[in-house]
Amino acid sequence: MPRSSPEPRACRSSGGREPMPEHLLGRCLTGLLALLLASCASLSPQQRSHAEHIAQAARSTQVDCTRSDACALASPVLQLAQATLAASTPQAPQHRALILDDAPNSLLLRVHLIRSAQHSIDLQTYIFDEDDAAQLILDELQAAAFRGVKVRVLVDQLAALRKVQTFAALASLHANLELRVYNPVLDRARLSLPMYAVAAACCWRQLNQRMHNKLLVVDDQVSITGGRNYQNDYYDWGEDYNFRDRDIMVVGPVVRDMATNFDAFWQSPRSVAVAHLGDVARYLQQHGPPPAPHHPFHNPKRVRALLANVDDGDVVQARFVAPAMPVQHVSFVADLPVKHRKDLLQANADTPAGFASQNLMQLIADAQHDVLLQTPYLVLSKPAQHLFRSLHRQASPPRVQISTNSLAATDAFLAYAVSYKYKRRYLRDFGFQIHEFKPFPADAPFELGQTGADLQLQDEPAQAMDANATEDAQAPADPGNSTLRERRLAKRGLRSDPVSEAGRRSPFSSSGGLPVRLKRAGLRMGLHAKSMVIDDRIGVVGTHNFDPRGDTWNTENAVVIDDPHFAQALAASIQRDMQPANAWTIGRRDSSPILPGVEHTLARISERMPIFDLWPIKYATSYDYTPGPGCPITDQPPSPFAADFRRCNRPVGDFPDVDLGLKWLGVRVFTAFGTGLSPIL
Repeated sequence: MPRSSPEPRACRSSGGREPMPEHLLGRCLTGLLALLLASCASLSPQQRSHAEHIAQAARSTQVDCTRSDACALASPVLQLAQATLAASTPQAPQHRALILDDAPNSLLLRVHLIRSAQHSIDLQTYIFDEDDAAQLILDELQAAAFRGVKVRVLVDQLAALRKVQTFAALASLHANLELRVYNPVLDRARLSLPMYAVAAACCWRQLNQRMHNKLLVVDDQVSITGGRNYQNDYYDWGEDYNFRDRDIMVVGPVVRDMATNFDAFWQSPRSVAVAHLGDVARYLQQHGPPPAPHHPFHNPKRVRALLANVDDGDVVQARFVAPAMPVQHVSFVADLPVKHRKDLLQANADTPAGFASQNLMQLIADAQHDVLLQTPYLVLSKPAQHLFRSLHRQASPPRVQISTNSLAATDAFLAYAVSYKYKRRYLRDFGFQIHEFKPFPADAPFELGQTGADLQLQDEPAQAMDANATEDAQAPADPGNSTLRERRLAKRGLRSDPVSEAGRRSPFSSSGGLPVRLKRAGLRMGLHAKSMVIDDRIGVVGTHNFDPRGDTWNTENAVVIDDPHFAQALAASIQRDMQPANAWTIGRRDSSPILPGVEHTLARISERMPIFDLWPIKYATSYDYTPGPGCPITDQPPSPFAADFRRCNRPVGDFPDVDLGLKWLGVRVFTAFGTGLSPIL
């Protein structure tokens, strides 16, 4: 995610020791006024047309391949897709699906599919960084365009690329490569932190209407969707922190529905060609078209190790074709851009706002026995709370198991603080069995070697950073020259900033968009997967966090498969993250020996208050399974409602592994006063 520019020296506070002089305050106010005026300045139609002409004139029309297949890589995956489509009929559609738990494999498959494309590549995402993983994909998309493949990339504005120069380069690169930005605010391709503050002040509604969809469709025959964006942390390439995420590859007729949904977003007036945006247009007019975007890889050896398998047919067959299971009753549920136009909802009743949310909530409402839900941020909308409360009140309520982040694992402190407030409600009123992911899971689909953490940086002129840059990257930050954010990262044992979906740039990002400081160091993980299994029969993999943002503000998508074999495989994947070695279980805290009834009543009253929830003792706390006599090692998540739960599970505090310091005060403040933020978390 783009980092904000440094604060002007004249406006920096001196640590609160002295008041800011009046002339400096005047400079700051003048700068703020200039920023506001600049944000309102707009290019004329003639200026935009001139910028588009500059980009168009620079776009290459050269195609390096004259073959009808665009010199595409022969792909066992595309062959599987073609065979599946050939065997399908409207009455008996055929599909195959593959759960992509392994992060490097998910990146490998994306690169393989891009090289295998013969006609078209459609890519839609929320976050597109400019680190190694994202740069690799950018390189492959550019190469595909030059060999004759039509490439369309649609990114949300809020986390799209780091530099305006990159947008300008892609806008003027090749006639086969198109890049659009969804719902840009303030006529910009990207927002710095100061401009974000301006946007929040003037355009709050538009700023929060985001495209959270993630989709890759190749030749309208094979697709990938799920939780992963394009950034190192989603592919186990992060140096300090990685996301435990999940995608799904699908082949079959439903891919056409996914392509149609992409087209709806692409054609939406909210999707704007980057050369038409003010900051990109100004860059093109002032500097002209920049060269093709490519940054030297930070860890080229890791990139080469992955690329070595891209065209290995045996590897692709073993990892992506052989395990792809035949599945029945596959559907793609997705919002459309109309979700962001409430005035059009009544005119188009077939595609209401929250279409994805409504479908997913209906699946839960129809559950008979089990609901298995995995979400990184356990913040429920009011309709979702009403649904789970109604389910729990049934004569034979379904079991509801939740896999989510602990405070130690999450990248979203604010979301966890609000969730923490409602633990009593989740357990007592909804019957949730909550298992919170540990930051250092003992058994997870994660291999240290694949992260590149044990691969030394290579000082190769053509591929690595120059010696000075490498030295700077490896040297500890100079406290005198480091930024406030760099110092905050260092305190948390981090060298890079995880570009999370919940940690959007905002005035609160310093506390809400970073993992918290832990008691021990190490390469840690946090959940980012969004999946659900109903009655061991229906499996869902998608982008929806099952939160208020997904219901109201974000557009979302998901693949729903009504097939017992697939559902059981997905359930096994989720339950692995809930195993005692990988997660803490949330259970009721022991009652106070003194006036326990009074304590319980005060806690309940305090929780019900929208603000001033100040009672310090919460209903629930975290428990860790402890093997020993009568408590064998197990991979089954314990139920906090079992009569013998306390026999093998010991309390470890509300925030295990967290070096709280004064962070407890932040948790309490947002628990007490932050519930109003829950619709946008």
